[in-house]
Amino acid sequence: MKVFFDNCTSPVFAGSLNALIQPDGDQAHHVRFMSAFGFAHDTKDVDWITKLGADNANWIVVTGDGRIRKNLAERAAWIRAGLKGFVLAPAYQKTPLHQCASILLWRWPEMKTFIASAAPGSMFELPINRRPGGFVTLAVK
Repeated sequence: MKVFFDNCTSPVFAGSLNALIQPDGDQAHHVRFMSAFGFAHDTKDVDWITKLGADNANWIVVTGDGRIRKNLAERAAWIRAGLKGFVLAPAYQKTPLHQCASILLWRWPEMKTFIASAAPGSMFELPINRRPGGFVTLAVK
């Protein structure tokens, strides 16, 4: 499994999660450090969505940008790509980086299990707490 973090997230999230999941054969990447995919800091959402969808890997997206599900072009690309992902709750914007990273690491096992059974093209809000569950389905269609 591969986890993709977009530009609306800190590269610290990808690096921290990667250190945790790499021993299990999984990987976490931030868009800024994916030049092998042709990505850079200014890669448009439609472009990374399309490219990840065309890749034969099992990608999970973590973003801080809930607008993906509202922008017509991005939403259409997301559905076509069949990606699954989590949108960070707005509270992540006001919380210190180290606390956000710790919550992602804490919740990772549950996120991985939960998203495995989700339908392609689905998106869920990731609350900023350590309580089990609470993933809110976000309408994409």
